[in-house]
Amino acid sequence: MATILLSIVAFVSRLYLVEKPPNLPLDWATRIVVLFLGLGAIYWRRNRFSTMRLQDIAGIAGVAGLIKTLEKTTIQLALFAVAIALIGFVVTLMQGNELYTYWSSAIAVVVLIYSYPTKSSWLKTVYYFTDPRTEPATE
Repeated sequence: MATILLSIVAFVSRLYLVEKPPNLPLDWATRIVVLFLGLGAIYWRRNRFSTMRLQDIAGIAGVAGLIKTLEKTTIQLALFAVAIALIGFVVTLMQGNELYTYWSSAIAVVVLIYSYPTKSSWLKTVYYFTDPRTEPATE
């Protein structure tokens, strides 16, 4: 929601923005930071949802801990997307070019879509890690 809101604000305020000459170091810094945040969000999700980690959490904290971990990680990934969109908006305000907000918001939406949880995937995860048949055999 914040991503779309920032894009709308940039679109509405474009008449009031004064476009400055291109600042290549700022342009490259913005692109690199957005790239690292986007790739970092993917890495963060893969790390936090790794099988070994979720198995340990389910074993120690049970279903409640597993659901809490899924929720917290999803919120953290949403914050990654908001940070990406916010960086683009700040650079738009600094440079007067609303395209920074548009492309960073597009990347933020991709991060949100990639990390968007579905009820079926969470249920599969909970059933997989709490089913006694999937636990390793004890000797």
